[in-house]
Amino acid sequence: MNDLLVYGGGTRYDGVSGTDRHMADRLSAYIDVLYVDPPRPVRSGLRDPETGQAGHVLRAVRPGLWRLSPVAPPAAYRRGVDRITGVLARRAVRAAARKVGRTVTSVVVAGTTDLLDVSPGARKVRYVTDDLVAGASLIRMSASRLSAAEDRMTARADAVAVVSPDLVERVARPGRTVTLVPNGCDMSAYIGIDEAPLPADLPPELAGTPVAGFVGHINARIDIALLEAVARTGVPLVLVGPRSGDYEPERWPELIGRPNVHWVGRKPYEELPSYLRLIDVGLTPYADSAFNRASFPLKTLEYLAAGRGVVSTDLPATAWLEAGPLIPVARTPADFAAAVTAELGTPRTAALAERRRALAAQHDWHQRVRLLADLLGLEIKEVAGR
Repeated sequence: MNDLLVYGGGTRYDGVSGTDRHMADRLSAYIDVLYVDPPRPVRSGLRDPETGQAGHVLRAVRPGLWRLSPVAPPAAYRRGVDRITGVLARRAVRAAARKVGRTVTSVVVAGTTDLLDVSPGARKVRYVTDDLVAGASLIRMSASRLSAAEDRMTARADAVAVVSPDLVERVARPGRTVTLVPNGCDMSAYIGIDEAPLPADLPPELAGTPVAGFVGHINARIDIALLEAVARTGVPLVLVGPRSGDYEPERWPELIGRPNVHWVGRKPYEELPSYLRLIDVGLTPYADSAFNRASFPLKTLEYLAAGRGVVSTDLPATAWLEAGPLIPVARTPADFAAAVTAELGTPRTAALAERRRALAAQHDWHQRVRLLADLLGLEIKEVAGR
């Protein structure tokens, strides 16, 4: 039987493409991977929203990569029930491994469901991709229980990885080595970006006009005051990504109601080059919070990989990149808008775009996944045909 890596994601595989999906996709070049979605409480429906199947759903994504969507009891993440959720999820994983005819030899847990002990003897890595304790209110879970669960998992894991420099200090414990495995970018996704088809849902006159843009999940992590400040300058502002329903219920409609603001909603990852073709300066407008300071925004590197400018708020991950003038940092709405205006006034030359891409290339996902593969003890040898 072939070896199998179980990757317990913090988000659904079909959600916004983030750390977990990028890592699982690339790990599948070295070993068969079973990606496990966060368990879905039955109150959201016994049937999987994508397939219509009842109960746990196992599907093949492509050769060497499967996805498991487990179900869980109502109130799956409340005290006491969360233990049952974990037990049921581990059973579902074992059954899925038997069904695909593989032996679980390694486990990565990036979510809150503890899958570390799904297979005796498997190599276990805890991968902390967010400060869940600091962000407990965002995911509507108890900070104290999240902290206790984190302590249990980091203590039992064979290795611990974190996604940002800020998390190294937060997760480190006496006698425990923590490895920094930051987010990366897919350089290949933006080859030929300036020839990508123009998006049909944006005004054609934006082509050739300096445009500021944001790509990502629009939720409480985003400081709307920064977007408002950019919009007030009158420059075209393109917003690409899903919005959480409770995000700024009064200010959001006012923002997207401006004639120079264009919100197109969620788009598949494969379509992002079309939108980034129009964008001259990408925005990373994160609010100043402990949760955000522990993050490593994917969008910053993706803007650079597309050869676009970036303006970011002050984050430890941004400082770690040592990008200097390639990523202006602003701390107030006025400064943020001024930095965006200045970047938009910088001509998009081939030489400048190449400098940005060169910086991004130092942080390609293929380099990042090798760090995680090393912690898992995987041989860095791609499987033929993947």
